[in-house]
Amino acid sequence: MRFSRPRKGVPPDPTRRTLVTQALRRKCEPWVPELRYGGCGCTLEPVWVGTDTGILKGVNLQRKQAANFTASGQPRREEAVSALCWGAGGETQILVGCADGTVKHFSTEEGRFQGQRQCPGGEGTFRGLAQVDGTLITCVDSGILRVWTDKDKEASSDPVLELRVGPGVCRMRQDPARPHIVATGGKENALKVWDLQGSEEPLFRAKNVRNDWLDLRVPVWDQDIQFLPESQKLVTCTGYHQVRVYDPASPQRRPVLEATYGEYPLTAVTLTPEGNSVIVGNTHGQLAEIDLRQGRLLGCLKGLAGSVRGLQCHPSKPLLASCGLDRVLRIHRIRNPRGLEHKVYLKSQLNCLLLSGRDNWEDEPQEPQEPNKVPSEDTETDELWASLEAAAKRKLPDWEQTQGALQARRRKKKRPGSTSS
Repeated sequence: MRFSRPRKGVPPDPTRRTLVTQALRRKCEPWVPELRYGGCGCTLEPVWVGTDTGILKGVNLQRKQAANFTASGQPRREEAVSALCWGAGGETQILVGCADGTVKHFSTEEGRFQGQRQCPGGEGTFRGLAQVDGTLITCVDSGILRVWTDKDKEASSDPVLELRVGPGVCRMRQDPARPHIVATGGKENALKVWDLQGSEEPLFRAKNVRNDWLDLRVPVWDQDIQFLPESQKLVTCTGYHQVRVYDPASPQRRPVLEATYGEYPLTAVTLTPEGNSVIVGNTHGQLAEIDLRQGRLLGCLKGLAGSVRGLQCHPSKPLLASCGLDRVLRIHRIRNPRGLEHKVYLKSQLNCLLLSGRDNWEDEPQEPQEPNKVPSEDTETDELWASLEAAAKRKLPDWEQTQGALQARRRKKKRPGSTSS
């Protein structure tokens, strides 16, 4: 990769400068297998993210740093993290679903992996991960939903329950109020609600909307699902930029409300703390808040540059965590004033995230800063460009001096010689 030096007197393009800086950082900075902050434990990390290189990252927002954890000590794409959920111990344990079919147990108190278990069966990566009453719930792309006993973490015993929810699953979501209830949906796989303590037939099976104005069938592609609090309603976002609300308690199986946003596939949805609206993200990094009572657009959030892979709102604070393919974790404030609160570059493509529900995680002690001190990210960027300019000056002669020498030689050649009278 070669970068041309900007002409003298022309200010550099800030967008180009940012892209070059990120490329140089990805190329030059070494990967750190495990980093722990001095003076603070791992329980202070408010956000955990999973990457496509198999790394679990605990992010400290105040220090703009991340601790990397892997079970094998090295990043491996075969162990890409595709799903995260809290374990039986609440926020002291994280269940990490990997692409190789293993579910790893990570202790946030000790900062290390405590074991893993194989969850074979089906094809594809995990599309959902949950736990209830000492059992582990997994669901993969091919539509195999299984319930495992979680007592022996190293064993790969047969599952206690297996359901076939249909191929092409994009999301399996657990009801927080009723942990034994889960919902599934995917591409040409309509929304279904399952009771893991009941029969093998779904409690609710959504019906596709009516044909369009050309009398053509409308395709089905549910990308993400959320349960609405204090009701049986569910909200989904689709790959055809639709947001739909279903009510299993009503006689009709079609959506009771439908709204559209943008022109690109929606990839993630999360509920706001009030529960009256949702925030959706699409493949072009656009975020929008949609009212579930009237189906209208309430506002948009800016800053993302790649496809959104994970969204989660804080349960009590007006904060939104987002991650995606642009390798950046962002925390937005979703209430007035709207805006970006935190931004941390994490070097790897991010697949999923977990946001702590604590109310005091923003009160972590910050390092004192001078009033006129430049932020660390800007300082690192300026130092990087300064070193590049110094290297260019050492390799290339100064342009003005070269031009001056050439003009002096030309004047000497053109100077007329002495003439005799």
